[in-house]
Amino acid sequence: MDERTPVIVGVGQVEDRPDDPLTGLDSAGLMIAALNAAERDAGGGDWLASADSLAIVSQISFPDLNPVAQHVAAGIGAAPAHLYETATPSGDSPMLWLNEAANRIARGEALICAITGGEALRTAAKRAALQEKRHDALRNAAHRQRLGYAQSHGLIVPTDVYPLYENALRAHLGQTLAEGQTESGALWAGMSQVAAQAPSAWLHDAKTSAEIITPGPANRPIAFPYTKLQVANASVNQGAGFIVTSLAEARRRGVPESHLIYVGMGAAAHEPGDILARADYYSSPGMAAAISHALAFNRLTADMLDHVELYSCFPCVPKMARRVLGWPDDRDITVFGGLTFGGGPIGNYMSHPLACMVERLRSGGGTGLLFANGGYATHNHAIAVSSAPLPSARFPQEFSVQEQADARRGPVPPVNTDHRGAATIETYTVFYGRDGQPERGTIVARTDDGARTLATVPGSDTETIAFLTDGSHEPVGSAGTIIDGPAELARWRCD
Repeated sequence: MDERTPVIVGVGQVEDRPDDPLTGLDSAGLMIAALNAAERDAGGGDWLASADSLAIVSQISFPDLNPVAQHVAAGIGAAPAHLYETATPSGDSPMLWLNEAANRIARGEALICAITGGEALRTAAKRAALQEKRHDALRNAAHRQRLGYAQSHGLIVPTDVYPLYENALRAHLGQTLAEGQTESGALWAGMSQVAAQAPSAWLHDAKTSAEIITPGPANRPIAFPYTKLQVANASVNQGAGFIVTSLAEARRRGVPESHLIYVGMGAAAHEPGDILARADYYSSPGMAAAISHALAFNRLTADMLDHVELYSCFPCVPKMARRVLGWPDDRDITVFGGLTFGGGPIGNYMSHPLACMVERLRSGGGTGLLFANGGYATHNHAIAVSSAPLPSARFPQEFSVQEQADARRGPVPPVNTDHRGAATIETYTVFYGRDGQPERGTIVARTDDGARTLATVPGSDTETIAFLTDGSHEPVGSAGTIIDGPAELARWRCD
């Protein structure tokens, strides 16, 4: 058993804040530095040079580096038999690679697995500014689809899509706008307090709930109801990595027992990639299946967990996750600080709380659960880690619970791209410019025969924008009419 029991022996995190962006580390440099830090944390030696497997979370900051895995392998002096890189920088990637590492070790395919990722979006943007170029890596990422029905209505990047979930979830829960925002503010204020005490977090200034949810010059509205302090902060230079090996190898190399963190079993499931092919916008069957089965596989319940990390790109995600988990309102949902305050290095965020979780479990013992989310509430992966062996953990394991997730999913409505006439708001958002003024709104509506369709609201339609945002009533479920609008886009008109 010891030869096949997966344990984490080293974790490393780095951040880079150069005065001169030309001297800053690129994404590969951050990954290399993070793995070197993980090797030192594991007690030094030749962990990296001996690695059989190197798994990379892909990056978008420096497209010319892609694929980046070979650069990282050379930088750490490794020639692994297995070299992997995710196709896209999805937020579930670090947990996927951790689960895969545990399986490879159990199958005897690898003895030492190194995992890393990093993004230098802040440095990349500053370098572009020096050349008077615009750098928008998020919207211009190679994997980002920019053409299509949803995209034509402004639904392109996660910042555009997650507010649809937020507004639908609030209505589904029966909350007023004020109540929904209060819950968001409390969650995010708690995360800012964790970040204030986490040396590896990007921001260390704790914020109050009111500061987080109240729009203003330093906290401009992004997409209703989210302000800048409620969305992932991608303008960071951060890297993190970790080393996984067998219990027997860790002991052969003299790693103290108190330094070892045991990998538990994981569970993963996904939503349809097409955001218009979701059954609804207030739940995620993939999330529910991943969290519930990760607990079941490890014979855990929420009250047996000492710490959790619930992915926090936007408030709707941990709101749904903590309800699935049954996590108390008064307990922290992060060990790192969340993607706003800890930092949001695109697909590699979860490597940072994993490192923090390892450090907490080493110092205080116990068990933690990490839940990761990627895409547009699309990809879900939950996994347990513990300072002691989890008796039920068995590897290799089949961690996909897609069949169970699909069984939870309700019927998906057809999409009608040509509808004109009566409809009802299913969910919506309003997009704002950098000056804080509304640019336009997007309505996801349902027709009388149950089809899903889209419509826009011009920013100049102040009456409808106010209807959608002032909180005096709940727009979700209200009736309206879709009419022809400019640029061949349907337009929403309130009844």
